[in-house]
Amino acid sequence: MSEWLPLVFVFLMALSMLIYVVLDGYDLGVGILVRRATDAQKDQMISSIGPFWDANETWLVLGVGILLVAFPKAHGVILGGLYLPVAAMLGGLILRGVAFDFRVKAHDDHRIWWNRAFYFGSLLTTLSQGFMLGIYLLGFEYSVGNIAFALGIGLSLVAGYSLLGATWLILKTEGELLARAVTWARGSLWLTGVGIIAVSVATPLVSSRIFDKWFALPNLFLLAPIPLLTAGIFLLCHRTLARMGRAEPHRAWLPFASAVSLFLLSFIGLAYSLFPYLVVDKITYLEAATATESLKFMGVGIAITLPAILGYTAYSYRVFWGKTRALSY
Repeated sequence: MSEWLPLVFVFLMALSMLIYVVLDGYDLGVGILVRRATDAQKDQMISSIGPFWDANETWLVLGVGILLVAFPKAHGVILGGLYLPVAAMLGGLILRGVAFDFRVKAHDDHRIWWNRAFYFGSLLTTLSQGFMLGIYLLGFEYSVGNIAFALGIGLSLVAGYSLLGATWLILKTEGELLARAVTWARGSLWLTGVGIIAVSVATPLVSSRIFDKWFALPNLFLLAPIPLLTAGIFLLCHRTLARMGRAEPHRAWLPFASAVSLFLLSFIGLAYSLFPYLVVDKITYLEAATATESLKFMGVGIAITLPAILGYTAYSYRVFWGKTRALSY
């Protein structure tokens, strides 16, 4: 009981963060791409994420909440090491939230500034999250080289979220905006691939333990399907985007599914590399876990909360399924 219960909370925390990355990733990506669109297309893009974007952030709250209450020792180390980028991320989330509501209420000569604020808030949030991932992998060491690497991961995540956002627009829009979204997705795909390779190369290099998990025999052969499948999905996404056009609406779901699959496989690979550590090579999930009695008590709350969040998330996507409608408030 004392060993498997913390493992359940690790799984729930990882699941929450994965869902957050996918769901909030596409609406952050749409926010980043807003800068490239016309005024009419901006409204159409905002409309495509309007019913979902605020609720998507619930998964971030749940994931960080589980880290806080179930693994307080790791929470202190991680949030202490990432204090400034976390503050920047929260600032970006607040800015884009305010801009989302005020852009429609502003006069025409002010709306351009709220559109820019929505873009900048989305960009700042994404850069901060990528920077946090890079510094986390490097053990919270803020050397010049590590900061440069973390900034590179931040830019790669901007490309990754842009890919999710563009493929979401392919799924939800029509006409000229759909055609532009295909172009945006094709450009973002290759930059996303660079980011995946950078994280995949850097993670084994920062830890001999992680290196052995991937490259020692027989693991090298047993784990080969993960990078091979990732490469295959990357090529599938590239080919689908190359053939995507207005005459193939039945394929509109495939680019988004491919982009989500890339994030899923990358997340699985990263989780395998880090496990059982919550702080790389320093604190395991068992060392960081709170008392078993506390985990049992919190488990009751999560057993009620998690199905409720999953339920209303699924319901909202079911209600607003299909191509987006004209923006209205």
